[in-house]
Amino acid sequence: MSVNNRRYDIDWLRVIAIWLLLIYHIAIGFQPWGLLIGFIQNDQSMPSLWVPMTMLNVWRIPLLFFVSGMGVFFALRKRSWKQLLIERTKRILVPFLFGMVAIVPIHVLLIMKYYEQPVSYVANAGHLWFLGNIFSYVLLLLPLFYFLKKHEDGRLSNVIKKIFGSPFGFLIAIALMVAEALIVKPIPFELYAQTLHGYVLGFLAFFLGFCFVYSGSYFWDKVLHWRWIFLAAGLGLYLYRYFESNMVAPNYLMATESCIWVFSAFGFAYKHLNKPSKALSYMSQAVYPVYIVHMAFLYGAYYLIFPLNLSVGLKLVLVILLTTVGCFLCYELIKRINFLRPLFGLKIETKQTHTTTEKALGV
Repeated sequence: MSVNNRRYDIDWLRVIAIWLLLIYHIAIGFQPWGLLIGFIQNDQSMPSLWVPMTMLNVWRIPLLFFVSGMGVFFALRKRSWKQLLIERTKRILVPFLFGMVAIVPIHVLLIMKYYEQPVSYVANAGHLWFLGNIFSYVLLLLPLFYFLKKHEDGRLSNVIKKIFGSPFGFLIAIALMVAEALIVKPIPFELYAQTLHGYVLGFLAFFLGFCFVYSGSYFWDKVLHWRWIFLAAGLGLYLYRYFESNMVAPNYLMATESCIWVFSAFGFAYKHLNKPSKALSYMSQAVYPVYIVHMAFLYGAYYLIFPLNLSVGLKLVLVILLTTVGCFLCYELIKRINFLRPLFGLKIETKQTHTTTEKALGV
């Protein structure tokens, strides 16, 4: 498990996936079913938004789980299992617990007030369910991952490298995702949050992400070489859903489409995004706190904008602007107050840390 250069494309994919999540959440308030899943809902919906939303929805969350598994591989190259566990506890578990009691209740309060329900304090995981899942995967798989690190030439290591360093790795990934969908039978497939389907699918994607990068360069060579094929296949399966199945295909096709979109995303990111930049330096730091606080600012924007007598298109633009500006202003405040930084997944900053980060990113 050699220490290689930083993979900026994976950092970018994490940033992009979180931003897709934020955009998706904004759009839910303009869907006729938004209230059914706990979102403040505008009186006039925008059904046309569902066309791109349903394309993204089958792969945006699985992509995050794949990337998270890969992140553990890269983190483990330079850490012992104890160091990794401490680092992940600080970066994932602490923000998760803090968010449950201090951040999520804010948007729960706003929806209660908007619909004139009795106001009460409700601590729950909410949109931070993803962090709870990731931390549990680290706990469950860290013994195996550390064993593979310590026995790179062992039998199990060679089996994993042989399987995932060949075309069979792609087929096995798809087969596992299909098997999960057939066994768990999620309805709908895209319902990941706090469900058995979301947990098992996330576990598989997290494990597969680790295995693909552990196996060497084969995965990256092939997603780069086959990226257009994956893109065409993903688009073909989506168009089948769109024209033949009213956006809802059988679960085995949804799982297959999900994997193919993910492979395509890795291929194009590896081709175009594997380089440092000032934008990445800023966004990679900002995106985690933004993810944690975005629902509070989103519901605040809903609360202010939805009652206004404006066109639905203008309301969408204003919600996007208010949410984005609010999130980034909050991040700018958080990063300047050292005792707040760990609560939002940021390291305590010192002058030396700042200089080291800049050098690592080549800026």
